[in-house]
Amino acid sequence: MLRSVLPLSFIVGNRFFGIFIVLPVLSLYALELDGANEKLVGFLIGGYAITQMIFQVPFGTLSDKIGRKKTLTLGLIIFIIGSFVCGYANDIYTMIFGRLLQGVGAIGAVSTAMISDYTTEENRSKAMAIMGIFIGTAFSASMVLSPILSQKWGIGGLFLLSGALSIFCIFLLFTAVPKENKIVAEDSEKVAFSKLIFQKDLFIINFTNLMQKMLTSIAFLAIPIVLVKELGYIQAGLWKVYAISTVFGFIAMGLGGFLGDGKGLSKSILLSGVLLFILAYSFFSFAPSAMIFMVGVVIFFVGFNLHEPILQSCATKFVKAKQKGTALGIFNSFGYFGSFIGGIFGGYILHHYSMFELSIICVILCTFWFILLLALKDPRVFKNLYFEKNVSLKTLDGLTGIFDRFSTSKANVVKYDSTILNENDIKKAIE
Repeated sequence: MLRSVLPLSFIVGNRFFGIFIVLPVLSLYALELDGANEKLVGFLIGGYAITQMIFQVPFGTLSDKIGRKKTLTLGLIIFIIGSFVCGYANDIYTMIFGRLLQGVGAIGAVSTAMISDYTTEENRSKAMAIMGIFIGTAFSASMVLSPILSQKWGIGGLFLLSGALSIFCIFLLFTAVPKENKIVAEDSEKVAFSKLIFQKDLFIINFTNLMQKMLTSIAFLAIPIVLVKELGYIQAGLWKVYAISTVFGFIAMGLGGFLGDGKGLSKSILLSGVLLFILAYSFFSFAPSAMIFMVGVVIFFVGFNLHEPILQSCATKFVKAKQKGTALGIFNSFGYFGSFIGGIFGGYILHHYSMFELSIICVILCTFWFILLLALKDPRVFKNLYFEKNVSLKTLDGLTGIFDRFSTSKANVVKYDSTILNENDIKKAIE
């Protein structure tokens, strides 16, 4: 598992580093571009997400058809071009165009699908935790380095660094990542595209991704603006705020990965994260000083990082193997749509009102989100059974409780709902 997961996780981490490193300071530097204002900066932050949202499903579906590596390469090339456009932009409109182009390279679902292809469902939480560690490390490093490097290179230099790292990712993809593991579906039934969106549990987990990314987009827009422009915090000291927050967030990420899929507490972790978001935005709403506001920032990072190791893994629990790329594309589209809404909505409210009104609205939405999450089916009810390649699974046709049947290069796999069936029922049906 490690031979495939480690290089892929490194690629994903590098990609996220390239994305994260511009976020902490983007709103401040973008306001200095020709023609910029808070609303256009909000669109700059959220616009990347709208093209990601549009292209996640096509890229996910394409990866199901032509393979993950080819699709990843195409997405990385497009992202590189967009990064260089942003790197040399002098006005807000050119930078918005570059960000939109970056978003067209929508490979998030493809990366996750590829990692899940290499792992069994029992080991997937470990694989996602490894990926989460790389993402967390990239996140932590970018939060600290962003304010420092931007002082030397400006925002354009950070975009050029992002493009250069993506070129390195293409090199790693073809030198360090093993040959793709081909998954063949035994179950001929195909779930309708609409059900991949509106089936209850899939919709709840997709909406969870939307809300988490929306709140994150709002936070990255608001934190530097409120701290520096309203609460008098020194811009050069922003890295300290992000450094302290990411230390706590990194601990939370390890805890989320261990207690989530590892201990079967994914649903409880998701609910706990929402409560922390409510608490964080409550602090944002009334903070009279930079210190109180920074307490809210730390709480927010803890909530965000609790979610990160288990969200992608949860999304794969409710979908059949042969539609994994498409389903994860939809899942990521919801997330990027949330980022888009957060950037646009957050920029509008900050421009016309204040952080107080923005925070109160977020608390109300989080309360609704928490109630919706209570209805999510517990992901741990899904179990897998593994059989030799010469064992036929056709005798399971029509058996209630069978969720999916597929074959890998090593085994034939049955995924079932343990609240309806048990292991002995399946073995008897096959015998």
